[in-house]
Amino acid sequence: MIGAALPCLNALLPADWAAVFNYDPTSPLIFTRFFFWGFFAVVLAVFSVVYKQRAWRNGWLFLASIFFYWKTSGFFVGLLMFSITMDYLLGLWSERTTKQGSRRLILSASITLNLMVLGFFKYAHFVVNNINALLGTSLHAINPFAHWANLAWDAHFVENKILLPVGISFYTFQTMSYALDVYRRDVKPVRNLLDFGFYVSFFPQLVAGPIVRASEFIPQLYQEFKLTKAQFGTALFWILNGLGKKMLIGDYIAVNFIDRVFADPTRFTGFENMMALYGYSLQVYADFSGYTDIAIGVALLMGFTLPTNFNSPYKAASTAEFWKRWHMSLSTWLRDYLYIPMGGNRGGSLFSWIMLGIIGLALVLLTGWVWLPVVFLSVFALFAVLTRLFPGLNNLITTNLNLMITMLIGGLWHGASWMFVIWGGLNGLGLVFYKFWKRISPWGKSISWFARAQAIAITFSFITFTRIWFRSDSLETANKVLAQITGDFGWNLIGPVLWGFRSVFLVMLFGLIIHWLPESVKQQYRTGFAALPLWAMALACIAVILTIYQTMTAEMVPFIYFQF
Repeated sequence: MIGAALPCLNALLPADWAAVFNYDPTSPLIFTRFFFWGFFAVVLAVFSVVYKQRAWRNGWLFLASIFFYWKTSGFFVGLLMFSITMDYLLGLWSERTTKQGSRRLILSASITLNLMVLGFFKYAHFVVNNINALLGTSLHAINPFAHWANLAWDAHFVENKILLPVGISFYTFQTMSYALDVYRRDVKPVRNLLDFGFYVSFFPQLVAGPIVRASEFIPQLYQEFKLTKAQFGTALFWILNGLGKKMLIGDYIAVNFIDRVFADPTRFTGFENMMALYGYSLQVYADFSGYTDIAIGVALLMGFTLPTNFNSPYKAASTAEFWKRWHMSLSTWLRDYLYIPMGGNRGGSLFSWIMLGIIGLALVLLTGWVWLPVVFLSVFALFAVLTRLFPGLNNLITTNLNLMITMLIGGLWHGASWMFVIWGGLNGLGLVFYKFWKRISPWGKSISWFARAQAIAITFSFITFTRIWFRSDSLETANKVLAQITGDFGWNLIGPVLWGFRSVFLVMLFGLIIHWLPESVKQQYRTGFAALPLWAMALACIAVILTIYQTMTAEMVPFIYFQF
């Protein structure tokens, strides 16, 4: 709709104004661009006029969100509209259907269509490339939408390249959770298409989360707008906090150290590679949680509450605790809609074995390891024998199987790459190992601060180790990083490295100290900021903006989770 109207607008408006409405892939509408804050000012200006009329308010924010996605992802706004319309209609149909079997078919249709769209745009090249590697073929992934457009309008879209729509993993999981909640009758379907479109496309969290459950957000659609001074101060704090995390910490250490090391690990010592890994753990947290902080603050200014997505994850004393603190909206989504339906910690289910079979088949097709079926069948036969002899093993094995499958799928959700699968598998192994370790750990019930600090350090180091595969663009790069750390560590150069990158390491230390502050201290300065008079808040905003402006890099650093 917006895309079709743009040629008319371009003809009517001056060139400078036409550029405001055009999609520029090199200049997406993101929180770290001044254009976004101009856009948000317009959104708030109109919002201040219509906020008392719920229908007008929701309709305006839906329109603003669609424009936001157009400026961020171009013609893929049509794909977002398709997803919104499809799940809106299927949700209404599901409620009107009384037969359980029919409702299951409707749910299956919703999940299948959502996964087909996600699978095509996100994993088509991944699958085709691996099939080519396995069979020696030269197949190409074809974009039928580009082909049809070229035929219909004599356009010139590239047909053998499938671009990844920004945020497709986030809004697809969001619409899938809506379909599942309607099927379970946890929520009633939204009656108005504009209201439902607003829920799915709400621009603060559309492209990088958090993933918002229907049960959490839809009731807010019908509430009156309310914003106290304390809420205004809190919203402003989260926006400044997020910008500071992203641009003063994450971007600075990435541009000045981390990106250099991962571009060519062999040019740097093992110590530098190791410090780049620890720095990346801080960067990815500052980047992603910074985006979430801004999203929460922006939404709160309009009277909407988004869920907490991070809870100081590097304070975790175990891998299990880490995944309860990190990307909480995804972790709980995988728990509620994947892990528990497979049987969770109660045992296995048919779904568990189906998922295992799919993963096994995918591994055979995409790696060429034709001996894998023999291994799978042998392991299954051994499992059958052992559970006959020792019935208690059945639950033990299947619950850990559920956990591993969940983490492997969680890894693949992050990207169409074996690197993400390896990362997810390592985190799954870490969770399984901890389940056994906590039963025999001599420090499990210790209240000593030293024991907890030691557990936090070990957990942080393990999570950082797994990020070798999360950050590296190929297995070759990951192997180089590992080779440098385990080989040429450069003990004699640690002093010069610390001094040469002293500003980077000081920023890293500052970021970690802030992160590890007690929650009570953080709560005090949050509430203290929210209680400041408006003139003091304004001065704080000016100070933060000036500081960010002084440290900005020449090229804008995109948010890491935009690629997911």
